[in-house]
Amino acid sequence: MKILALETSTDIASLALLYEGEVRAITLPSPPAHSAVLLPALKRLLAEAGIGLSQLDVIACGIGPGAFTGVRLACSVTQGLALGAALPVAPVCSLLALAQGQLADQVYCAMDARMSEAYVAAYQREAGRWIEVIAPACVAPTAMPLPATLGWFGAGSALRAYAQEAAACLGETVHLAAPDAVPTAQAVAELASQIEWIDTALLAPLYVRDRVAFTVAERLAAGGKA
Repeated sequence: MKILALETSTDIASLALLYEGEVRAITLPSPPAHSAVLLPALKRLLAEAGIGLSQLDVIACGIGPGAFTGVRLACSVTQGLALGAALPVAPVCSLLALAQGQLADQVYCAMDARMSEAYVAAYQREAGRWIEVIAPACVAPTAMPLPATLGWFGAGSALRAYAQEAAACLGETVHLAAPDAVPTAQAVAELASQIEWIDTALLAPLYVRDRVAFTVAERLAAGGKA
C-alpha cells in the first residue's frame, strides 16, 4: 500500500510516505509558513522514493481540529493533488493522530486551541484499532471531560499551556505525560490504512469550533490592545 500523508494542524507540520511497509517522514521548519515549504517538500519526498502521485493508493491528511489556516491548507492541498491524480482521500482526525503517536492504549488528547480553550478527545485501543471514548470537542481548560475509568495517558500542548487547570480538572484520571506531543503525518498515514477512503469532493476540515478570534471589545476587556 502506498499512502502519502500531510499533517499541518499545529506549528509543527510534517509529511510522510508509507511505501512497501516503510515510512519516510519529513518535519517542516516553522517558520517559514507551512504553505511556503509544503509542496517543494512533498515533491522531494516522492522523488526520493522514486514514485509519482499516480502510483499512490490514497492521499491522507489531518483534518483538524487545530490551527484554522493549517487545517485548511492540508485539506486544500490534499484535494488538489488527489483530484489531479484521480485518487481517493483519507480524512484523519488530528486528535486521533495524536493518540496514534503515543505508546499507550488509553490516550487522553488535549491540544491548545488558544483563546483559553482546548481541543480534547479520548481514545482507547482494542485489537489494534482505536475506539472513540470522548468525541472531539472544544472546551475551557477547567471543563475538560473525564473518561469513566482511570489510567489514561495524557498528550498534547494544552497540558502544558493550561497545566494547573488540567491537573486540577483531570486529577488522577489522566497522567499528564506528553505535553509536547503533536499529531504527525506518520500517524496519519498509519491510520489511513484503517479507515474508509472517500471521494476528494467530500473532504472537509474538522473545526469543532467556528470562532477563530476574540472581538476587539473582548481583547480590550482582557487587557489587550485594539
